[in-house]
Amino acid sequence: MKFKGNVACILGLSIVLIGCDGLPEANTVNCSGRGMEKSLAEFKNDEAARQAFIDKCNALEKNKE
Repeated sequence: MKFKGNVACILGLSIVLIGCDGLPEANTVNCSGRGMEKSLAEFKNDEAARQAFIDKCNALEKNKE
């Protein structure tokens, strides 16, 4: 019984992690330092989405002030 529970847990976590794939959102972590570098790398083939992300980061920065 414990083995079946472990298998179900592993499958559930796998589905959740696969579903997390996608473009990063503009937030304080993704808009600063290393987070910005990693986030911009995700937009390498979509310049319009990349610029929109940068604009959202700039808007976040203005709201802080």
